[in-house]
Amino acid sequence: MLKVLVDTFWSEHVWLPPNVTWEDIKPGPDKAVNYNDHTHVWYPIPLALVFIALRVAVERAVLAPFGRSLGIKDVRSRKASNNPKLEAAYRRSAQPSQFPELAKQTDLSERQVERWFRRRRNQDKPSTLVKFCENSWKVIFYVSSFSFGAYVLWDKPWLWDIDQCYIGYPHHGVTNDVWWYYTISSAFYWSLMISQFWDVRRKDFWQMFVHHVATIALLSFSWVCNLHRIGTLVLWCHDLPDIFVESVKAAKYAKYQKLCDALFLVLIVSWLATRVGIFPFYIIRSTLIRAPQLVPMFPAYYIFNTLLVLLQLLHVVWTWLILLMAYNTIKAGQMEGDIRSSNSELSSSPHDSGRASPTGNHLNHNHHKNK
Repeated sequence: MLKVLVDTFWSEHVWLPPNVTWEDIKPGPDKAVNYNDHTHVWYPIPLALVFIALRVAVERAVLAPFGRSLGIKDVRSRKASNNPKLEAAYRRSAQPSQFPELAKQTDLSERQVERWFRRRRNQDKPSTLVKFCENSWKVIFYVSSFSFGAYVLWDKPWLWDIDQCYIGYPHHGVTNDVWWYYTISSAFYWSLMISQFWDVRRKDFWQMFVHHVATIALLSFSWVCNLHRIGTLVLWCHDLPDIFVESVKAAKYAKYQKLCDALFLVLIVSWLATRVGIFPFYIIRSTLIRAPQLVPMFPAYYIFNTLLVLLQLLHVVWTWLILLMAYNTIKAGQMEGDIRSSNSELSSSPHDSGRASPTGNHLNHNHHKNK
């Protein structure tokens, strides 16, 4: 039964162009090109665990000491008093509506109960140093990935002529550098999806989860179907602005305000150029318009295009938030708040900024349901 389900899912009629079989693109010494092995799609999962272990080691040995040298404190909010009844209510909901009932059960005033819940919520928030280490780790990866992508793609014809992603498809060989670029990038997104459940939990948790799932699905399916050429362009396009998304946060946590403002300006330019310009009007346009002109259509193309459009919809939401942040930055005179977040961690936590943020408050008022 399982074999029937797997064979049905991986039907050649769905995932390959007409008159092409899995045997045609199976790697072997008698083949004209070096086809990728579809079983390698699972390699990134154990490598993701290596990434997580490496991240823990780098944060503890390098990033945390570096953050402390910049004056970032590993200070958490004072712990709430031990109260089993309130703790049980907190476990059920961090924002309970039955304060009067809890006050009667614990012989406390409603004000004391509210204060206990506020302190208990703050107790769960990670310290500024923890958030700095998380962002710095991502900066290290995105800089490395973007640089490696430039090295890998610079001599590839499809970087300069996107039609080469489709001409001759699916008979495209895989070089070792493309194999490593794809595998490392897939492993990193797997590691982000896994570690997201214990990392700093931000307001756009589920948007980011959907983003990671869609990205992993795109990478996995495109690898199996030999669509890795367009996949490498999608990866490289995404890496550049992510460098500045994370570095802006890290600079803010370190209280390097001028650096933060400068990086935020670069972020806006790189984000608009890649996520609003190149990705939809060059890459997605090629998959929607040029690909059908060069390759016979088959169902998998519609799956890929759906995932690409899903990513672009998330980009539109984040673009709106970043532009809103830019508008409030101009009003406030400096960058406040957290990138891709309308409910700013950077300005809402007294341990992060040391003062209330008018920009953060404005964002919270208008978009408290987003990130």
